[in-house]
Amino acid sequence: MESDTEHNHNGSSMMIEQDVPLPHSKQIDPSKARFPYCIVWTPLPVISWLLPFVGHVGIGKEDGVILDFAGPNFICVDNFAFGAVSRYVQINKEKCSITPNPSTSTMFRSEEEYRLVESGRNQYNTCGWDDALRKSTQEYQHKTYNIFTCNCHSFVANNLNRLEFQGGRWNVVNLAVLILLKGQWVDTKSMVRSCLPFVFFFFIGITFGGVSFLTFLSCFAFLVVGWFLCGSYCFKSFIQL
Repeated sequence: MESDTEHNHNGSSMMIEQDVPLPHSKQIDPSKARFPYCIVWTPLPVISWLLPFVGHVGIGKEDGVILDFAGPNFICVDNFAFGAVSRYVQINKEKCSITPNPSTSTMFRSEEEYRLVESGRNQYNTCGWDDALRKSTQEYQHKTYNIFTCNCHSFVANNLNRLEFQGGRWNVVNLAVLILLKGQWVDTKSMVRSCLPFVFFFFIGITFGGVSFLTFLSCFAFLVVGWFLCGSYCFKSFIQL
């Protein structure tokens, strides 16, 4: 009798354990394009073939769904523009000023608070990860896309400033440097897909253009990098965040 009771008790425990839902996964899953708490990067057609450090970026929500600014008044949701993710940087939430339970606090920061974060003068955040991304999405749904002044890097930098990642003050330049230095390749195939076009065109250019090609490539890189450096640090009104 006692063993039957024990058997029933164990059976009930097993049933209870099976009925308990598993916690929501926060793991990166490239096969499903899920990159929670990540900045993601993929190469752009043509321009990345010449400058392999240039690409398209987005940011992952808590569940890993990717958001990216892909055109005028348009934020892509779970459909990363220009192809699959090649590189990613997973953000350490401990370096962001976000509340674990945003429902107990103010959902969105004011624009005045955001400007303080952008300048590095704000010392607190009252929203969660997805709330900050939602606010940036709402803002960029009313912005005109321009590759030189308001682009996908602007959108991600805006999100990082709202999250106060490492204190804020993010712009298109230090975001690009972060991805270049800290970005992890999804796999070998992604690395080859990103780098092979540059190697091919560089070889063709050197073979048929020689010094002229190197001069063109150097001037092109200088103009692109110079524009964003000046727009981010000298004439800050040029590049929107």
